[in-house]
Amino acid sequence: MAETLTSGLRRILAPNPSPMTYRGTNTYLVGTRGIAVIDPGPDDASHLRAILAALGPGQHVTHILITHAHRDHSPCARPLAAATGAPVLAFGDASTGRSAIMERLAADGMIRGGEGVDVNFAPDTCLDDGAFVTGDGWQIESIWTPGHFGNHLCFAWDDAIFTGDLVMGWASSLVSPPDGDAAQFVASCRRLKARGAHILHSGHGAPITDPAARLDWLIAHRAAREAAILDQLTHGPATAAGLAAAIYTDTPGRLIPAATRNVLAHLIDLSARGLVAPAGALKADSVFALSPI
Repeated sequence: MAETLTSGLRRILAPNPSPMTYRGTNTYLVGTRGIAVIDPGPDDASHLRAILAALGPGQHVTHILITHAHRDHSPCARPLAAATGAPVLAFGDASTGRSAIMERLAADGMIRGGEGVDVNFAPDTCLDDGAFVTGDGWQIESIWTPGHFGNHLCFAWDDAIFTGDLVMGWASSLVSPPDGDAAQFVASCRRLKARGAHILHSGHGAPITDPAARLDWLIAHRAAREAAILDQLTHGPATAAGLAAAIYTDTPGRLIPAATRNVLAHLIDLSARGLVAPAGALKADSVFALSPI
């Protein structure tokens, strides 16, 4: 059932709760006649029916906007497009937007990732950074915000921003190479903070009513993780898995693999900045040490 958040904005919760998706994926409906659907969610027939059932008399879907190509956000785009005739818009396919170092690591096969990636995703129209999509009584701006995922877009609507998985109120975001990039993540958070939005609507969880505070927390959280990694390496070389076990001591065991990917993202960034170095070629299971001063 669609929940009204404010005039011209409704939210439908997908039935896909998990440790990584919280209560489920938020699908947003913008507009009162011609509707933009933001993140139609997983390939779930019941959720597709819920989106279509939310359309009242005189309403129809005109645009389908995707924040990023993870399986909890984008797969329902194609069934929804088939049912409505609306085009699918996104930054690019699932491999678009990777930083140069991540593209090289992926091409060399050194860093395997792909957790939850909708590998077959491809939009009908690619949106550039700063593009405007105009519909029936609304206008939405695309903001390229890589970090959680290379092709990640946020969408600005009036004084609100739909933040996908870049900014969530219930947890920090997974940053898993080569699709995730720690340096890009922090840069994207800083960019969003500079926009001064009144409210953020996340891909998971409740609206974020103090965007600046939440973005400051996310940036500080990444800085603290980086400091913890460097501190642990003062005790000797270690792998990403070893560092994650030492740092994420309060994290449930089932989430340690995700924590390890976060640590690896930081190690890649720290390597690029010359603060740490892998023994040999940079790989997911490399042993890292502090670089000589």
